[in-house]
Amino acid sequence: MASRQSRVFAAVIPSEDIYRDENEDSNRSGGFMHGVKASSGQRPSAEREIQVTGTARLSTLPDRARLCLRVSSRKDSAAEAKNSVSRRLDYILMTLRQHGLQEENVKVIKDIRRFETAYCMDAEVCAIFADLEKMQNVANLFVEKLDSSVVVGTPEFYHTTENLEKVRRQAFLAAVGSAKHKAKEVCRLVNQSLGRPVIIKEEETKEWEGPSEEGTEEMRPSIQPTGQQRLQNASVIVTSRVFVSFEIKPKEKGKKHTL
Repeated sequence: MASRQSRVFAAVIPSEDIYRDENEDSNRSGGFMHGVKASSGQRPSAEREIQVTGTARLSTLPDRARLCLRVSSRKDSAAEAKNSVSRRLDYILMTLRQHGLQEENVKVIKDIRRFETAYCMDAEVCAIFADLEKMQNVANLFVEKLDSSVVVGTPEFYHTTENLEKVRRQAFLAAVGSAKHKAKEVCRLVNQSLGRPVIIKEEETKEWEGPSEEGTEEMRPSIQPTGQQRLQNASVIVTSRVFVSFEIKPKEKGKKHTL
């Protein structure tokens, strides 16, 4: 999973007290200070803040793959068509079990129909893999071992809800971390210390599938994408932009030790 941080803009907001003219101290009256209104029971805000925005971009590959196979047979009798399909179907299911697939991740649909004087039997098997490398190995094995009556489909890649929620959360946290790092650098530059966050707000989040925000480029009909290209085209990219406001405080001067 790759991340890329963009520029962060910072603004230091000083306390109003900093701009109070010391010569005006003698002019205090009626509960007012120059530039700051003081009332009983309410303390004027003297906090200074640094406001920053940060962005992060994360991408994640699909975490599931669906492999479908179709077994077909055409015979003069229904029993012969069923037996022909069953032999191949049993081999497919046995192979999937040997590679660790659970029953809930394998679906089988059977269909028999009559065509003129013959019977056509079809069976479709769809298997869900969490291990994409294992899926590819199983697909290659079926292509090698089974005859032309079995069609091995092109794998379909997709994301679980948990995988998408994870990358969205990580993008947000990465953007906040970027903003905090920049705020620290600014405070260090002006000899201040970064305080606690006051506001954390996600201003914008974007999400798309494929290598670019505009979507996957159309390929010429005569060119079939490779397995790696299909995997990249199914990847999801998430960007997050956040606004964060931190308190800032002057650096504490070193205390003198007395003996």
